[in-house]
Amino acid sequence: MNALEQFTPLMDAVISYIHEGVILTDYKGKILFHNPAADEMLGYPPFDSIRDIRESTGFDLRHCLPSPDTSKSMVRDHTSIDHQRFEQRITRNGTTRFLEVNSTTVPVLGEPEPIRLMVMADITDKRRLQAVLDNNSNSGMITQDPRMIEVTAIMEHIAPTRASVLLQGESGTGKSLLARMIHQKSDRHGSALVEINCAAIPEALLESELFGHVKGAFTGATHDREGRLQAAHGGTLFLDEISELPLHLQPKLLKAIEEQCFQMVGADSNVNVDVRIIAASNQNLRKLVDEGDFRADLYYRLAVIPVEIPALRDRPGDIPLLIRYICDKLVSRGYPANLDCDPDAMQLMMDYPWPGNVRELSNAVEHGMILAKNGRVKSSSLPYAIRHYRPNGDTDARQTPSKHQDETDPHKKEILDALEQSNGNRAQAARLLGIDRSTLWRRMHRLNLVDD
Repeated sequence: MNALEQFTPLMDAVISYIHEGVILTDYKGKILFHNPAADEMLGYPPFDSIRDIRESTGFDLRHCLPSPDTSKSMVRDHTSIDHQRFEQRITRNGTTRFLEVNSTTVPVLGEPEPIRLMVMADITDKRRLQAVLDNNSNSGMITQDPRMIEVTAIMEHIAPTRASVLLQGESGTGKSLLARMIHQKSDRHGSALVEINCAAIPEALLESELFGHVKGAFTGATHDREGRLQAAHGGTLFLDEISELPLHLQPKLLKAIEEQCFQMVGADSNVNVDVRIIAASNQNLRKLVDEGDFRADLYYRLAVIPVEIPALRDRPGDIPLLIRYICDKLVSRGYPANLDCDPDAMQLMMDYPWPGNVRELSNAVEHGMILAKNGRVKSSSLPYAIRHYRPNGDTDARQTPSKHQDETDPHKKEILDALEQSNGNRAQAARLLGIDRSTLWRRMHRLNLVDD
């Protein structure tokens, strides 16, 4: 077979070092060529034919071969091509992998029979990611971490009840997503989920935002206006950053939750509502209770079901999944597709502690995609804080407490981290923290982080 003898060395030279497995057979299934990637995928079995592969590994490629009738037609017409694409599962040494196979007949001029080209790709990671996405499609939580899976299972269990839920965890861990998941899986999903960030509204306006006001209640109140509790009637009220609720408003909120009624600002009559409460905090509310900064009776009313959400640094196995998911979302928004990530860039992201959690990771991935060069996300494409993080070094600013830093106050560390990442730009730091500039300014004053 002179033509084939000339073709095989070319195959060897071109595809011996690619990641896809390649197998070349004659029309009867005898193997004419296979590259090292195919050997690795199949576990290096001794094989000379498709039948040997099936007997050694259980991986059946027999249907890739053309039928006798197809083979005869191929002999008569060298332009005919029979293409197949399918997936198969292979298990070796207790590990299951998924392989995608593309098989094509290749007529060889001067030869009486066609040959068969089979290209195999390992799609195990893709299948696992899809399984995670499918399993979490309703909650939006992309995770394979046992602790996070347990949290979502708890959410599924408590969603149909009326119990108040307190979600606690660092900023960016997904508290809002879990609140929406609870609402969507509850009997109240047909009514509104009303969200209010207690830290984003000036203290003087917060009471009116929560309870509404009547005309003439204060200067500028030119008409009656319902509050968030009325808007959530029949549904769910999500109180984000509940730790920022002023102490003088906490008794009124407690009464409204317990009795499902309250008075609007400036009114004498009661308003009755049917509202389920979900609250969230990036601070330890129990500790604030002990310190006298949060009412114990309100805490116990909110924390009927307390849920602690682990930080991203405590579930590093989710980082590659989340990066892939974020990339797919950014591509759908017009960012370039098919970008590769250098191993050193991925290692930097795996080593980084992510104080901003998933929110910070999303920003970092977008940063990397924007600064990618020649279709590759390099370490130089990543944000400064990630590139210069040193887990055990003395040179990293994160590891050296500043004169202001107080490890007992999570807000202080989060603000310092955000300011560092934004090079002191307060507007950008506020966006990283998911709050508005006025809230950031107020917290910085409270924590003595401003000199002016």
